[in-house]
Amino acid sequence: MTLSVSGLTIDLGGRRVVDGIDLEVDDGARVGLIGESGSGKSLTALAILGLLPEGATVGGSIRWNGQELIGMRDRDLARLRGDEIGMVFQEPQTALNPIRTVGRQIAESIRIHQRGVSRADAWARAIDEARRVRLPDPERIVRRYPHQLSGGQRQRVAIAMALACRPRLLIADEPTTALDVTIQAEILELLHHLVDEDGMSLAFITHDLAVLSQIATDAVVLDTGRVVEAGPLRTLLRSPASPVTQALLRDASATLWRPGGRA
Repeated sequence: MTLSVSGLTIDLGGRRVVDGIDLEVDDGARVGLIGESGSGKSLTALAILGLLPEGATVGGSIRWNGQELIGMRDRDLARLRGDEIGMVFQEPQTALNPIRTVGRQIAESIRIHQRGVSRADAWARAIDEARRVRLPDPERIVRRYPHQLSGGQRQRVAIAMALACRPRLLIADEPTTALDVTIQAEILELLHHLVDEDGMSLAFITHDLAVLSQIATDAVVLDTGRVVEAGPLRTLLRSPASPVTQALLRDASATLWRPGGRA
Protein backbone atom coordinates (compact mmCIF):
# COMPACT_ATOMS: atom_id res chain seq x y z
CA MET A 1 0.00 0.00 0.00
CA THR A 2 1.21 3.49 -0.84
CA LEU A 3 0.69 6.88 0.77
CA SER A 4 0.69 9.69 -1.79
CA VAL A 5 0.47 13.34 -0.74
CA SER A 6 0.22 15.86 -3.57
CA GLY A 7 0.06 19.65 -3.36
CA LEU A 8 -1.03 19.56 0.28
CA THR A 9 -2.01 22.93 1.71
CA ILE A 10 -3.18 23.71 5.24
CA ASP A 11 -4.59 27.06 6.33
CA LEU A 12 -4.91 27.70 10.04
CA GLY A 13 -6.11 30.91 11.63
CA GLY A 14 -6.09 32.71 8.32
CA ARG A 15 -2.47 31.77 7.64
CA ARG A 16 -1.04 29.18 5.25
CA VAL A 17 1.10 26.88 7.36
CA VAL A 18 1.64 24.10 4.81
CA ASP A 19 2.10 25.17 1.21
CA GLY A 20 2.14 22.56 -1.56
CA ILE A 21 3.83 19.58 0.07
CA ASP A 22 4.41 16.47 -2.05
CA LEU A 23 5.25 13.22 -0.28
CA GLU A 24 5.36 9.56 -1.29
CA VAL A 25 5.70 6.59 1.06
CA ASP A 26 5.77 3.37 -0.93
CA ASP A 27 5.02 -0.05 0.47
CA GLY A 28 7.82 -1.02 2.87
CA ALA A 29 9.58 2.36 2.60
CA ARG A 30 11.06 4.31 5.50
CA VAL A 31 10.69 8.02 4.88
CA GLY A 32 11.62 10.82 7.25
CA LEU A 33 9.90 14.20 7.45
CA ILE A 34 12.42 16.56 8.96
CA GLY A 35 12.47 20.24 9.77
CA GLU A 36 12.63 22.73 12.58
CA SER A 37 9.66 23.62 14.76
CA GLY A 38 6.99 25.32 12.65
CA SER A 39 8.11 23.69 9.40
CA GLY A 40 4.76 21.91 8.97
CA LYS A 41 5.89 18.33 9.47
CA SER A 42 3.54 17.45 12.35
CA LEU A 43 0.60 19.23 10.70
CA THR A 44 1.21 17.15 7.60
CA ALA A 45 1.01 13.97 9.68
CA LEU A 46 -2.20 15.14 11.39
CA ALA A 47 -3.72 15.97 8.00
CA ILE A 48 -3.07 12.44 6.77
CA LEU A 49 -5.14 11.03 9.62
CA GLY A 50 -7.79 13.75 9.63
CA LEU A 51 -6.74 15.01 13.05
CA LEU A 52 -6.08 18.66 12.30
CA PRO A 53 -7.32 21.30 14.76
CA GLU A 54 -10.85 22.61 14.33
CA GLY A 55 -10.98 25.43 11.79
CA ALA A 56 -8.11 24.14 9.67
CA THR A 57 -8.69 24.14 5.92
CA VAL A 58 -7.03 21.45 3.81
CA GLY A 59 -6.35 21.42 0.08
CA GLY A 60 -4.55 19.17 -2.37
CA SER A 61 -4.71 15.40 -2.25
CA ILE A 62 -3.87 12.67 0.28
CA ARG A 63 -4.32 9.18 -1.12
CA TRP A 64 -3.91 5.92 0.74
CA ASN A 65 -3.77 2.92 -1.58
CA GLY A 66 -5.49 5.07 -4.19
CA GLN A 67 -8.30 6.19 -1.88
CA GLU A 68 -8.69 9.93 -1.27
CA LEU A 69 -8.57 10.79 2.43
CA ILE A 70 -9.34 14.51 2.22
CA GLY A 71 -13.08 14.83 2.62
CA MET A 72 -13.51 11.26 3.85
CA ARG A 73 -16.21 10.80 6.48
CA ASP A 74 -15.00 10.87 10.08
CA ARG A 75 -16.39 7.38 10.66
CA ASP A 76 -14.36 5.95 7.78
CA LEU A 77 -11.22 7.81 8.85
CA ALA A 78 -11.62 6.48 12.39
CA ARG A 79 -11.76 2.96 11.01
CA LEU A 80 -8.62 3.60 8.97
CA ARG A 81 -6.69 4.90 11.98
CA GLY A 82 -5.17 2.01 13.86
CA ASP A 83 -6.47 -0.54 11.38
CA GLU A 84 -4.37 0.44 8.36
CA ILE A 85 -2.41 3.46 9.60
CA GLY A 86 -0.96 3.65 13.13
CA MET A 87 0.24 6.80 14.89
CA VAL A 88 2.75 7.30 17.68
CA PHE A 89 2.95 10.79 19.19
CA GLN A 90 5.86 12.61 20.79
CA GLU A 91 4.33 12.59 24.27
CA PRO A 92 2.52 9.34 25.10
CA GLN A 93 0.52 11.14 27.78
CA THR A 94 -1.59 12.60 24.96
CA ALA A 95 -2.48 9.11 23.75
CA LEU A 96 -3.02 7.39 27.11
CA ASN A 97 -6.01 7.68 29.42
CA PRO A 98 -4.71 8.38 32.96
CA ILE A 99 -7.61 6.57 34.68
CA ARG A 100 -7.39 3.26 32.81
CA THR A 101 -4.73 0.58 33.06
CA VAL A 102 -2.40 0.40 30.09
CA GLY A 103 -3.45 -3.19 29.41
CA ARG A 104 -7.07 -2.18 29.17
CA GLN A 105 -6.15 0.56 26.72
CA ILE A 106 -4.21 -1.82 24.47
CA ALA A 107 -7.08 -4.31 24.63
CA GLU A 108 -9.63 -1.61 23.76
CA SER A 109 -7.56 -0.58 20.74
CA ILE A 110 -7.75 -4.18 19.51
CA ARG A 111 -11.51 -4.51 20.09
CA ILE A 112 -12.32 -1.19 18.42
CA HIS A 113 -10.64 -2.19 15.18
CA GLN A 114 -11.25 -5.93 15.17
CA ARG A 115 -14.89 -6.77 15.74
CA GLY A 116 -15.76 -10.08 17.31
CA VAL A 117 -12.70 -10.26 19.56
CA SER A 118 -13.79 -11.14 23.10
CA ARG A 119 -12.62 -9.22 26.14
CA ALA A 120 -10.62 -12.22 27.32
CA ASP A 121 -8.88 -12.65 23.96
CA ALA A 122 -8.18 -8.92 23.72
CA TRP A 123 -6.65 -8.96 27.20
CA ALA A 124 -4.43 -11.92 26.33
CA ARG A 125 -3.34 -10.15 23.17
CA ALA A 126 -2.63 -6.96 25.17
CA ILE A 127 -0.16 -8.95 27.27
CA ASP A 128 1.42 -10.34 24.10
CA GLU A 129 1.72 -6.82 22.66
CA ALA A 130 3.32 -5.57 25.91
CA ARG A 131 5.83 -8.39 25.62
CA ARG A 132 6.42 -7.56 21.95
CA VAL A 133 7.43 -3.98 22.75
CA ARG A 134 9.76 -5.34 25.45
CA LEU A 135 7.98 -4.08 28.53
CA PRO A 136 9.34 -5.82 31.64
CA ASP A 137 7.09 -8.41 33.35
CA PRO A 138 4.21 -7.77 30.90
CA GLU A 139 1.61 -9.71 32.90
CA ARG A 140 2.12 -7.34 35.79
CA ILE A 141 2.79 -4.09 33.96
CA VAL A 142 -0.45 -4.20 31.95
CA ARG A 143 -2.32 -3.75 35.25
CA ARG A 144 -0.59 -0.46 35.95
CA TYR A 145 -1.76 3.07 35.15
CA PRO A 146 0.24 5.43 32.91
CA HIS A 147 1.50 7.54 35.83
CA GLN A 148 3.07 4.40 37.34
CA LEU A 149 5.31 3.90 34.32
CA SER A 150 8.46 5.66 33.19
CA GLY A 151 8.45 7.85 30.08
CA GLY A 152 10.11 5.14 28.03
CA GLN A 153 7.61 2.54 29.22
CA ARG A 154 4.68 4.81 28.37
CA GLN A 155 6.07 5.26 24.88
CA ARG A 156 6.33 1.49 24.50
CA VAL A 157 2.66 1.21 25.49
CA ALA A 158 1.77 3.84 22.88
CA ILE A 159 3.71 1.85 20.27
CA ALA A 160 1.90 -1.34 21.31
CA MET A 161 -1.46 0.41 20.88
CA ALA A 162 -0.48 1.78 17.47
CA LEU A 163 0.70 -1.59 16.17
CA ALA A 164 -1.75 -3.94 17.89
CA CYS A 165 -3.83 -4.36 14.73
CA ARG A 166 -0.79 -4.62 12.45
CA PRO A 167 -1.26 -1.47 10.33
CA ARG A 168 0.48 -1.20 6.99
CA LEU A 169 1.87 2.27 7.73
CA LEU A 170 3.22 3.70 10.97
CA ILE A 171 3.49 7.46 11.41
CA ALA A 172 5.84 8.30 14.28
CA ASP A 173 5.84 11.98 15.28
CA GLU A 174 8.99 12.81 17.28
CA PRO A 175 8.58 9.60 19.34
CA THR A 176 11.94 9.92 21.11
CA THR A 177 12.27 13.67 21.69
CA ALA A 178 10.98 13.64 25.29
CA LEU A 179 13.29 10.77 26.30
CA ASP A 180 16.89 10.71 27.46
CA VAL A 181 19.57 9.57 25.02
CA THR A 182 19.80 5.98 26.28
CA ILE A 183 16.04 5.42 26.10
CA GLN A 184 15.93 7.19 22.71
CA ALA A 185 18.35 4.61 21.31
CA GLU A 186 16.28 1.74 22.75
CA ILE A 187 13.04 3.06 21.25
CA LEU A 188 14.67 3.61 17.85
CA GLU A 189 16.04 0.07 17.88
CA LEU A 190 12.61 -1.27 18.87
CA LEU A 191 10.88 0.62 16.05
CA HIS A 192 13.51 -0.57 13.59
CA HIS A 193 12.87 -4.16 14.66
CA LEU A 194 9.06 -3.92 14.61
CA VAL A 195 8.94 -2.20 11.21
CA ASP A 196 11.11 -4.99 9.82
CA GLU A 197 9.12 -7.71 11.58
CA ASP A 198 5.74 -6.48 10.32
CA GLY A 199 7.00 -5.41 6.89
CA MET A 200 5.19 -2.09 7.25
CA SER A 201 5.97 1.35 5.87
CA LEU A 202 7.24 4.12 8.14
CA ALA A 203 6.87 7.89 8.07
CA PHE A 204 9.15 9.22 10.80
CA ILE A 205 8.92 12.86 11.87
CA THR A 206 11.81 14.56 13.61
CA HIS A 207 13.94 17.70 13.81
CA ASP A 208 17.15 15.68 14.29
CA LEU A 209 19.09 14.24 11.35
CA ALA A 210 21.14 12.07 13.71
CA VAL A 211 18.00 10.36 14.94
CA LEU A 212 16.65 10.03 11.40
CA SER A 213 19.85 8.36 10.25
CA GLN A 214 19.11 5.45 12.57
CA ILE A 215 15.66 4.64 11.20
CA ALA A 216 14.97 6.04 7.70
CA THR A 217 16.39 5.56 4.22
CA ASP A 218 14.82 8.59 2.54
CA ALA A 219 14.00 12.09 3.74
CA VAL A 220 11.84 15.08 2.90
CA VAL A 221 13.18 18.33 4.34
CA LEU A 222 10.60 20.98 5.21
CA ASP A 223 10.94 24.69 5.96
CA THR A 224 8.03 27.07 6.64
CA GLY A 225 5.53 24.65 5.16
CA ARG A 226 7.43 23.87 1.96
CA VAL A 227 9.65 21.03 0.74
CA VAL A 228 13.18 22.37 0.26
CA GLU A 229 14.97 19.10 -0.44
CA ALA A 230 14.12 15.42 -0.80
CA GLY A 231 15.87 12.19 -1.68
CA PRO A 232 17.88 9.28 -0.27
CA LEU A 233 19.03 10.15 3.23
CA ARG A 234 22.57 8.99 2.52
CA THR A 235 22.81 11.57 -0.27
CA LEU A 236 21.38 14.35 1.89
CA LEU A 237 23.87 13.57 4.64
CA ARG A 238 26.85 13.56 2.29
CA SER A 239 25.89 16.42 -0.01
CA PRO A 240 23.13 18.60 1.45
CA ALA A 241 22.03 21.07 -1.20
CA SER A 242 19.65 23.21 0.83
CA PRO A 243 20.87 25.66 3.51
CA VAL A 244 18.13 24.22 5.74
CA THR A 245 19.52 20.69 5.39
CA GLN A 246 23.04 22.00 5.94
CA ALA A 247 21.93 23.67 9.18
CA LEU A 248 20.17 20.49 10.36
CA LEU A 249 23.32 18.53 9.65
CA ARG A 250 25.44 20.94 11.70
CA ASP A 251 22.99 20.64 14.57
CA ALA A 252 22.84 16.85 14.50
CA SER A 253 23.20 15.31 17.93
CA ALA A 254 26.71 13.93 18.43
CA THR A 255 25.43 11.45 21.01
CA LEU A 256 23.41 9.53 18.43
CA TRP A 257 25.59 10.14 15.37
CA ARG A 258 27.12 6.98 13.92
CA PRO A 259 28.99 7.45 10.64
CA GLY A 260 28.07 4.80 8.11
CA GLY A 261 24.89 3.90 10.01
CA ARG A 262 21.58 2.78 8.52
CA ALA A 263 21.07 5.91 6.43
